Amino acid sequence: MGGGQLVADIALTLRPDGLEATVTARCTGQVWTNRAGFTVLHPITGVAGAPVRVEHADGRVTGGRFPDLIAPWQPFRDITGLTHRAGDAMLTCRLDGDVFEMEDQRQWGDASFKTYNRPLSQPWPYQPDPVFAQAVRVTWQPAAGLAPPAWRPAQQPGAFPQTALVLTASDAERAARTPADLRAIGPSRILCHLDATKGPIGPDLRRFAQLQRQFPDLAMDLELIAQCPVDGDLDGEFATHAQAVREAGLRAASVMVTPAVDRQSTPLGSDWPPCPPIPDIHAAARRAFPDLPLGGGVASFFTELNRKPALAGDADFVAHGLCPIVHAADDLSVVETLEAVPHILASGRGIVGARDYRLGPSTIAMRQNPYGSRTIPNPDRDRVCMTDDDPRQDGAFAAAWTLGLAAAIAGAGVTVWTPSALYGPRGLIHDNGTVRPLAALVTALAACAGLRVTDAGIRDGRAMLTLDAYHFIANLRPVADDVTGLDAFAWRRGTAWDLHSPAATPRS
Repeated sequence: MGGGQLVADIALTLRPDGLEATVTARCTGQVWTNRAGFTVLHPITGVAGAPVRVEHADGRVTGGRFPDLIAPWQPFRDITGLTHRAGDAMLTCRLDGDVFEMEDQRQWGDASFKTYNRPLSQPWPYQPDPVFAQAVRVTWQPAAGLAPPAWRPAQQPGAFPQTALVLTASDAERAARTPADLRAIGPSRILCHLDATKGPIGPDLRRFAQLQRQFPDLAMDLELIAQCPVDGDLDGEFATHAQAVREAGLRAASVMVTPAVDRQSTPLGSDWPPCPPIPDIHAAARRAFPDLPLGGGVASFFTELNRKPALAGDADFVAHGLCPIVHAADDLSVVETLEAVPHILASGRGIVGARDYRLGPSTIAMRQNPYGSRTIPNPDRDRVCMTDDDPRQDGAFAAAWTLGLAAAIAGAGVTVWTPSALYGPRGLIHDNGTVRPLAALVTALAACAGLRVTDAGIRDGRAMLTLDAYHFIANLRPVADDVTGLDAFAWRRGTAWDLHSPAATPRS
């Protein structure tokens, strides 16, 4: 907005075989917007990989398919109509009043394909016409014949991954003072966050080394945000980092390297920031750390890896994180992101191949915002998109969602997952030392590293995970589950399904 006002009159008509949504909008004064108009969300289950007919503004009709693996850029552009099957119905969606295009929202964790106006290739923000109108008309009818086989993300039954916790250097210093905090959780690994853009990493490494002296058997993986200036000395930079590791006395288990500029997303039509070639970065890192497994990928989310798959390079393992509050922060939308996780990991596997695949920090609250200059402040602790402090981290919801995440990744062949920090707003322990409910779940799952996954999935509003003889179940709904007896967003672990026993939410 630019001091003006946009007033919209919306009408919705529903019939047995369709619906129609129309809008007439009027601008008074100076109005600026990034997007003004309807958005249509299409489901992903049973639709990903399915045939679709696309009508265009010039009258052309083209055939195609909804992407199976996640499309990094718009799969369809210049859309005036879409016809495709969904379940037992054939759907037709017609769009009037502007040029529409589609985005594959799965890469941000949304369980949808999104058709929207105005194309991202056009300048924004923009001033809409003083008066404009749009319409979306959706009709459906019974589909003839059998539906084609639905695409499903490939499963790789195997072992449950090792659990890591992400720590900053200040977290490591606190954990060294109170080792009982880390000992009570029992993770397999620590992800040591190091940001070389903030100065020499030696002081941070010394604090991680101090912690390692108390936990000599705990694997410590370095997550190194490297400066990598486009005209800089890569060998010199990484040699300096390696020398700092040696001087600190830290025995690193691996080093994941990502250039600082690639923490931020590059939107369609934008210029990619200057960065040395990824093969040159990885080659310099290998020369500096010849005895360590080298990781590639991103410290942010799958979108950034999917749009720049070169970041995987020839690394020994590849990593990215997840965050469920990029586009919507209500409880239902956050739970729905779990439906998209297998799609993300199947698409990630298309980039990673047979290499080691690690899922980086994946919490409800966002630790770093690739889509803006900062995470969103949340002083009132509401449900806010892209905030680093989400109130649900404090309660049962975070535990239920995290068990859903564990069930969603169990069949993807991931070797390490990082479901939490140890301290801070995304941690298991409050600043005042009290333990969040999520800690009990992470502790229980950390003890299951290497166990065989025999069943995993999200069905009927429940997350279910079976690891050898251990069975986990969570109620992902805001009401009590009459079948399992679990309260809203409660979970339990047992050695056999006992759906009629009283619900129990374990606490540490």
